[in-house]
Amino acid sequence: MAELAALDNPKAREVNERHGDDHGVNLGKLRAVAKRLKIQQDLALELWATDDTAAKLLALLICRPKAFGPDELDTMLRQARTPKVHDWLVNYVVKKSPHAEELRQAWLADPDPVTASAGWALTSERVVRKPEGLDLPGLLDTIEAQMKDAPDRLQWAMNECLARIGIEHSAYRARAISIGERLEVLKDYPTPPGCTSPFAPAWINEMVRRQGT
Repeated sequence: MAELAALDNPKAREVNERHGDDHGVNLGKLRAVAKRLKIQQDLALELWATDDTAAKLLALLICRPKAFGPDELDTMLRQARTPKVHDWLVNYVVKKSPHAEELRQAWLADPDPVTASAGWALTSERVVRKPEGLDLPGLLDTIEAQMKDAPDRLQWAMNECLARIGIEHSAYRARAISIGERLEVLKDYPTPPGCTSPFAPAWINEMVRRQGT
């Protein structure tokens, strides 16, 4: 904890806090600490229990994803608090867990929008990697009905799922683009030069173009 405190940069903290993340540790330096520590499940649990954001991020880098049961992962998601911890928990731990599909289904139906966003993130992963058994038309129906008025983090996750369906599944591409154009979610999102817009129709068309070349 002393080492993490020494790495905290006030300017980085100020930038991160604008995005809802209350830490100031450079993530490259955090990864270097994790690389040195290697996998240490007991230490990871101790770091997580501090409820310090930088410590939680480090915990997620040195933990053993398959060591957690579904109830533990559900509790951790609800304890995540900040967007970066939530994102790393889903991407670095839950996606590698044997309980990912069970949690995907449970979180997708959760009334809490932040928890539901994790379900949508896991669904996007399945759309790309293991779409067999997914009801893609049903997902598009839900996105069409709910994405426009969804809270920010849930909306962002649903929008990614919409884009992934359009990119990966040509049979549903036209409908995905049509939904995106009609709802206009993230249409005016500020996108730096050289980056792909998160607006689903633009995102889909750009990725399909790249695949074609």
